[in-house]
Amino acid sequence: MVGIIMVLVLIVLIIIVIVKGIRIVPQQTVAIVERVGKFYKTLHAGINIIIPIIDTIRSRHDLRIQQEKVPSQSVITKDNVAIGVELATFFSVVDPKLATYGIANYVQGIHNIVASALRSTIGKMELDEILSNRDRIQAELRQALDNASENWGVRIDRVEILQLEIPIDIQTSMEKQMRAEREKRANILQAEGEKQATVLRAEAQQSAVILAAEAEKRRQILDAEAKQTSQELEASGRAEAIRLVANAERSRIEALNEAGLTSEILTYKSFEALSEMAKGAASTIFIPTDVVSTLGSVGAMAKVFKID
Repeated sequence: MVGIIMVLVLIVLIIIVIVKGIRIVPQQTVAIVERVGKFYKTLHAGINIIIPIIDTIRSRHDLRIQQEKVPSQSVITKDNVAIGVELATFFSVVDPKLATYGIANYVQGIHNIVASALRSTIGKMELDEILSNRDRIQAELRQALDNASENWGVRIDRVEILQLEIPIDIQTSMEKQMRAEREKRANILQAEGEKQATVLRAEAQQSAVILAAEAEKRRQILDAEAKQTSQELEASGRAEAIRLVANAERSRIEALNEAGLTSEILTYKSFEALSEMAKGAASTIFIPTDVVSTLGSVGAMAKVFKID
């Protein structure tokens, strides 16, 4: 009976040892194992076997990105303004062994180094720079934290400024300054608008004058072209009339020549006509020059004009 009891106790002890020796580590988690008080190995996700009593798990680390809100820090700017800054840090464990043995509490260490880096960074900047350059502050803080936490097995992924607390009197002054700046920008924009309107009106007037001058110039050109065309047409008409008269005269002469009327016959006919005209009551007779010369050459003037 005693032997059976001892066997059962031994079996129970073996089962307990086996159960104690099996360690299941969740995903994105590691465990640091010490053997007889010294670092032995790191357990990763899955089923792991250790020797109970000899091996112990010193700590576990979450490998996911972790967020820690840093308590509000009071810092003084370069222009002697006391402001409160509230930060949040995002970090992850990259070396579990260093995170275990490099620092006692890396979270508290991050808080302390953030406060120190924040005072160093903010102290070199004026309030206006701080308000307009949050990205620069965050980048400088991250660099300072990375350098400080490099030996802790921790990587700072991101630093965010959650809130800036500014004294009431400074806020009031800033609001007044902002209103003054807005009014200044409004006045500048209004002046620029009026200037632009004046320039546009001047350009419009100039364009109107240019268009009117071009229109007048075009009208004068058209008038000159019309006058020139009219004169050309008039000259062409006169030339055509002269040509027609000349053609008619040539035709008449040709017709007389064809009828056998010589110059002697025409002269004789002129004498007859003059005689008949002299019988009339008119005292003034217009005689062609060629007829007069003909009459003078033949001595017929006395016969035609008889003075009583």
